[in-house]
Amino acid sequence: MKIKRVLACIMALAMLATSAIGCSSGKTSSTAGTVASDMATASTVTESASASGEKVTLTLWDYFEGVNSQKGVKALVTAFNESQSKIEVKAVFTPRDEMDKQLSIGLVSNKLPDLVLIDGCDYASRISMGLFADVTDNFNKDFGSKVDDFYAGPLETCKTGDKYYGIPFGCNDLGFYYNKDMFAAAGIANPPTTWDEMTAACAKVSKNGVYGLAVSAIKNDEGSFQFMPWLYSTGATYDKVNSAEGVKSLALLQDYITKGYMSKEAINWTQADAEKQFATGKAAMMLNGPWNIETVQTDAPNLNFGVVEIPKDVKYASVTGGEDLGIIKGHHEAEGWEFLKFTADNALTYIDDMGYIPSTKSLAAKDTALQNNPLMKPFVTILDYATPRGPSAQWPKVSAALYTAEQQVMTNQKTPTDAANEAQTAIDAALKK
Repeated sequence: MKIKRVLACIMALAMLATSAIGCSSGKTSSTAGTVASDMATASTVTESASASGEKVTLTLWDYFEGVNSQKGVKALVTAFNESQSKIEVKAVFTPRDEMDKQLSIGLVSNKLPDLVLIDGCDYASRISMGLFADVTDNFNKDFGSKVDDFYAGPLETCKTGDKYYGIPFGCNDLGFYYNKDMFAAAGIANPPTTWDEMTAACAKVSKNGVYGLAVSAIKNDEGSFQFMPWLYSTGATYDKVNSAEGVKSLALLQDYITKGYMSKEAINWTQADAEKQFATGKAAMMLNGPWNIETVQTDAPNLNFGVVEIPKDVKYASVTGGEDLGIIKGHHEAEGWEFLKFTADNALTYIDDMGYIPSTKSLAAKDTALQNNPLMKPFVTILDYATPRGPSAQWPKVSAALYTAEQQVMTNQKTPTDAANEAQTAIDAALKK
């Protein structure tokens, strides 16, 4: 590996470590104790097995801590291992922060697993480092005739140009929660479909300690994740923040803070915090993902709520979350592809346990847990147009520019125009690299 690339990998580590987003099913854990020995032996185990003609063992790293998420990973791995006799996959839980660090260090030390599950917004950066194998030929052979079956946003995160470097493992996106009882009490007949209707609803329900809308505008990737639907709904894109449309999206947030439709504390809220505001009746509406449906139902069993598409300015917009599955370059790529293909074809094995939507439309249509749940169905509809974060190898820097601008207008430090211009300067500098 060239020295320049090695240095680039190490420099990118700090930025990648900060991009933990609430759209993943697992939470960060500090239990990294026994992971090191598994990581150190991963390459040795697979290479010796292949050379001897024995069953090939592939090591899979995942960072899913939740019980249901681990259940889903185990179900997938077990199903694959039992489907054939030549390859055995072993899943190794690796805390997210530790994984980010080890993937960068491993590029230098060559102590890497064979397969990795990581957040889609980090994928382009890892591709640029040379981490993942090019699977374009296999993808075109096995999925080329049905590529349109994949949801476009999640699939885009696995690509650079016309080359594929993995598959989307599972998808989610952002939707719009609303309190039906609060709406009825305020004389609001239907959930809002436009910004004007949302603003009118906020004006009616924002009183007596209740805010109209709860969002996460925290200073990390969760903040930029939740800002993007407002940005894209105007017709702007992440690399055109200082357009008239981009400025309009920032002005919306500043206006809602000024009028008391949103709490100033939103700049400190994670998506989990926003859920608590909604579940406790302190917010009548909320921007959030499908992973929080069950949380709301647990926190507030009697809450009468619904989920719809996010109200639009000129078009409906949302943003995709979820993980991608890739093969480490040079690590049993043929055997690794067999696992990726199996995963794409058998997503229903694990998808419901992990709170995901399948990455293909045909499997989403067959998923009865999705289709029979009126709270989940809108998230499936939204995937048809939801956009990815990037994809860009410089996404951590782009994300920082977006959530910084968001915070600047919500704290009234800058006008929407000034915040947008400052963000655009930072984004332009990042994307030139």
